[in-house]
Amino acid sequence: QVQLVESGGGLVQAGGSLRLSCAVSGRTFSTYAMGWFRQAPGKERELVTGITRMGDNVYYVDSVRGRFTISRDNARNTVWLQMNSLKPEDTAVYYCAAAGAIWGELAMTRERYAYWGQGTQVTVSS
Repeated sequence: QVQLVESGGGLVQAGGSLRLSCAVSGRTFSTYAMGWFRQAPGKERELVTGITRMGDNVYYVDSVRGRFTISRDNARNTVWLQMNSLKPEDTAVYYCAAAGAIWGELAMTRERYAYWGQGTQVTVSS
């Protein structure tokens, strides 16, 4: 069983920062491309950022590029999302997810991700 556990969410003022962590257990972590999704009330779940198995390539949705940074440490089975310059529109439940992938592949669609964390709430006040 592959289990993903997010932590680090909370309440922050606009312009502030948060760092989310995702701890992964089960099969070898480096087997998976990883991603962070978010879902705001009444909206579709959105891919925010993704990272390849070895961390050599990343993707960011336009709305967070330059503000968010994804990283991973395969020796620690952990992926992080550093969020800076937060805006109220970043408010959402954030989900860590894992996708089986080949070398160098970014998993770009929700359907590619087989394993999901429980989500962590991020609230940005104006």
